[in-house]
Amino acid sequence: MPEPILQVDGLVKHYPLTQGVLLKKQIGAVKAVDGVDFTLGRGETLGIVGESGCGKSTVAKMLVHLERPTAGSIRYKGEDVTELSGRALKAVRRNIQMVFQDPYTSLNPRMTVGDIIGEPYEIHPEVAPKGDRRRRVQELLDVVGLNPEYINRYPHQFSGGQRQRIGIARGLALRPEVIVADEPVSALDVSVQAQVINLLAGLQQEFDLSYVFIAHDLSIVRHISDRVGVMYLGRIVEIGTDEQIYDHPTHPYTQALLSAVPVPDPEAREHRERIILTGDVPSPTNIPSGCRFRTRCFKAQPRCAEEVPLLAVPEAFRGAPGPAAHPSACHFAEEKQVVPPETDPRGDRFLPPADGPGRSA
Repeated sequence: MPEPILQVDGLVKHYPLTQGVLLKKQIGAVKAVDGVDFTLGRGETLGIVGESGCGKSTVAKMLVHLERPTAGSIRYKGEDVTELSGRALKAVRRNIQMVFQDPYTSLNPRMTVGDIIGEPYEIHPEVAPKGDRRRRVQELLDVVGLNPEYINRYPHQFSGGQRQRIGIARGLALRPEVIVADEPVSALDVSVQAQVINLLAGLQQEFDLSYVFIAHDLSIVRHISDRVGVMYLGRIVEIGTDEQIYDHPTHPYTQALLSAVPVPDPEAREHRERIILTGDVPSPTNIPSGCRFRTRCFKAQPRCAEEVPLLAVPEAFRGAPGPAAHPSACHFAEEKQVVPPETDPRGDRFLPPADGPGRSA
């Protein structure tokens, strides 16, 4: 694994539930994130997948300090950023930037593209002197595949894919080392998704970036990620390389997610096993005891209600090196091939265009 640039240990975010008007009393908590651990290597892309409401976006906001953790640590190059404030925090934020999910509401409609992309220079004036900012903004527009002459236009004059490119350019303005991309293509058409994904892959090589890439589309995550973490109800339940997660999943939840991936080959579709989960996702205010997935799991046994499974290499695979030997939070983890071997879940949507990575409208 490459040198760690970001280390997350025991990350927790609980939102208190209160009762009363004048004398407020806490009666519970929404456990949005409840103990997340992962490491991001330099130049690596870590994909985080899971159902809506599992805590992915909350993790993203804590990484860029838009939300303060209830507990846990986030270490950037060994320094715990959760304990920083003032100038020290401002310096770290310069190196960890975010690309938001909605390419329209994340841009100020009253500001021109030049002002939006150049705003980080107002907050960090040491990065670019005033006389040099316009040129820097035009260079960024060109880097993300937009015409530099668009600098005086407003967000409503662009398509969804172009607006997301503007958001990416803003994230690159301070030349960060880490970019947290919170479902950056979920609001875009499929063809535009391919362009933006190829753009992000090209920028990673050009600027030596490390990505935390959050999405619910498994094919997108596999295409761009080196490692993948699967989240369920505030915790990571399985983590490993893209080959380990997609070809050798051991957690029942991961297997159920993969079984829902569309398979283009009709013959392969007939021979795969579809895993249907029963029931709804439990409320984060009332998380089940023991394994939080047990209420929907097809392997659940009495032990699952009593013991919380640890995110570790399953005992059955310890001492036997292979792709199945990766951390999985399940008492009864076992390898199960869900996607037929002749099928590639990433599909053919993400082919690099002839004129470079993602340089299109």
